[in-house]
Formats: sequence, structure tokens, C-alpha cells
Amino acid sequence: MRKLRPARRGLFLQGGTVHTISGKVIENGSVLIRNGKIVGVGQGLSAPEGFKTIDIRGQHVYPGMIDSASMLGLEAPSREETSDAQEIGLINPQLHAASAVNTSSEAIPITRANGVTSVVEMPEGTLLSGQMSLIHLDGSNNNGMTVLGPAAVHLRFPAIVTTQIPPYDADPDDDPAAAANVEPIPYAQAKQDYDEKMRTLLTFFARHYRQAKLAKSRDFQTDLRYEALLPVLDGTTPLFVTAVREREIREAIEFADKQKIKIILADAYESYNVLPLIKSHNIPVVLGPTRRLPLNPDDPEDRPFTIPGELYKAGIKFSIATFSASNSRNLPYQAATAVPYGLPEDEAYKAVSLNAAEIFGVANRLGSISEGKSADLIVTDGDPLDVRTHVNLMFIGGKPVNLDTHQKELYERYGGTVK
Repeated sequence: MRKLRPARRGLFLQGGTVHTISGKVIENGSVLIRNGKIVGVGQGLSAPEGFKTIDIRGQHVYPGMIDSASMLGLEAPSREETSDAQEIGLINPQLHAASAVNTSSEAIPITRANGVTSVVEMPEGTLLSGQMSLIHLDGSNNNGMTVLGPAAVHLRFPAIVTTQIPPYDADPDDDPAAAANVEPIPYAQAKQDYDEKMRTLLTFFARHYRQAKLAKSRDFQTDLRYEALLPVLDGTTPLFVTAVREREIREAIEFADKQKIKIILADAYESYNVLPLIKSHNIPVVLGPTRRLPLNPDDPEDRPFTIPGELYKAGIKFSIATFSASNSRNLPYQAATAVPYGLPEDEAYKAVSLNAAEIFGVANRLGSISEGKSADLIVTDGDPLDVRTHVNLMFIGGKPVNLDTHQKELYERYGGTVK
């Protein structure tokens, strides 16, 4: 082993089972952390001078989980006028979701307690809703928590919608209309809305602004909306395209081909109908929750459980996300649900860690346990995808994170005992 110089900020996790995710499982392994980075992984390691040793024998080490699409810390969508997650208007690509995150939200420590160390904050809207950012779930200010921003620009691809779909985390008590069945929308009205959105989208993607800026036209005026879209047009930032139905998915891929842009398909429920098309275009997919009812009345009741396994067998890169303001804490169980239905267990954990990092282009920094990456780690007493497992320790950027929650405090205050 190469010698490491003494460090004031060194940690040595010794003697646990290390699940690297990108490679083999290391029994009786250890992890060296210095200045927030992983500097050693393997067996037979020893702590250099100045490192603090933590004995983790009998426990397991995993990379922290990543929720690929979340509204954690954003005010849950309610009335548009008061929602931090959703803005008024069709075109808002200049808005940054991460800037609206409430870093003191009680939902953040609850999510950390289940092993999630990062989320991709997603603004919600009716068309181009804003910029997504990958953030760490530890810190007191938004800029300090941001790992990558923008990670993508969110587009809800236009669709002819005649039946409204309630949000995943709709609460009948908070918003009865959102969670209940609503009156169907007349087709003519739905088609008119679709046509209007497509015209707006195509007009906005016209490259007149980019050309005028490159030409340094004398009458050129900066427009923040168009500025936010330039990285998408240049291919440096992907478009995160919510496309649920088969028709939307096909149209989104055709749109990306014509515009010559990179896209990530999001919440692509009916992706199972177009697997060869998605694979041939090498487009990654961020799936919505598996723990939900089938979308179509004639779907098999286990349809949401089987989609991850079908994407895996087709060789499509995918991750699993919650698309929620309150359910990021359940991310591990969304992945676990797919395991009995065709998704290998090791691939299930990749779907909430390494795959997410690869999809957003940060696999050199996050998603697995290997030298040079950020020390975003959890130490558990079992499989993190198992509801019975406890997260005993967490490190984000090498910093130990407090796993106490308000719920735990109340439980202990009124006579409970937390093991």
C-alpha cells in the first residue's frame, strides 16, 4: 500500500463489508478518507498518523443513495401563487430549483436517516420549468450544498391529456381534487392545449437568439430565458424530459433528434413499449416510483414493479427516483420493490446510486466507493434496501452527519427506545 502523509481531517473505517457498487464486495475491508475524499479502499489497510479510526466490524459500507428527481425541501405544490416547486407560465428555464430549497426542512434529516445523501432538485411546471441541480443533503446554505448546477433543464413534454393524473404524493386531506378522480377533459380542448404548447416549444427552440448573440448584433439584448437554454442547444447540459406515455416518449426522441440535443427520459412509464427505440438512441431513463398503482386500467397489477427489470434486460441505463417533495426517504424501498420482479439485487442499488451519478455526468465524483471520489458513505447493519436495516453512520463529503430526526426525538421523549 502506498504511504499517505498525516492529515488533520482523516478517517479510517476499519473492518466492515465494503460494497463498492462499481466493483466487488470486500469482506473485512476498510475505507480511508482524507479531506472529504476516499483515498484508500481494500483489505489490510492501516490508519496513517493523524487519522481517526472507527471500528465498523460486523457492519456494511455503501455509497450514499441519490434521488434522481426530487422536490425535497421545496414547498409542496399547492396553489401556484405560493408554491416554490412550481412557477406560473410555460417558459421558465432560467429558474434554479436549488435556490428555493429550505435547508432547514424537517424532510431532509428524515431522508438522510434512510441512507440518501444527495438529490437532484427538480422544478415542476407545465412546459419548460427550470434548471435542476444535484445537491448534498448536508449544509446550511444552498450554494454550499450544490454539487452540480445546472444538472439539466426540465421539460414536461406536451401531451394530449384527457384524464388528469394525481401527483405521487397527493394527500386527499391536503388537496382532495388532486388525489380524487376528476372530470375527463374534452379531446378538442386537450388537443388545442397540446398544439399551443408545441408551437411555444418549437418557437422557443428556434436558434435566432443564439445566432444573434454569436453575430454580436448591435441591437442584441440579453434574455435570461434564452441564456439558460444555450447549454442545452450546445449539448453541454441535457434536457430532462418528462414523457410518461408511449406517444410522448416517441415524440420526445424525435424532437431531440431534430434539435440535436441530449435528453434524459423522465418518468417514462410506458418505456416498456419502446425499448428498442430508447436503446438505439442510447438515451438514459429516470423512472418514477415502483410502489404505485398501474397507470392504465388494463395493465397487469404488477406492471410498475416490472419496468425496471425490463429496462435492465434491454441494456438501457436507468435510475429510480421519487419525483416527490415528501417521499425521498422511501427511495431505497422503491428500488427494492423491483427485485422480485426481474431486477438483480446489485442492479437495484445501482439504480439509486452509481447509475444516477452516471446519468448526470458525475460518476467521477459520486455513486460508488473508489479512490478519488467524494466520501458520501453510509454504514449500516444490513442491506439498505431492506426496511429492517438501520443506518448507523453517514458521511457526506467525509463529514460525519447527525442522523437524529424530529420523529426520533418525539419517540424517545414519550417513552420509546430506539435501538
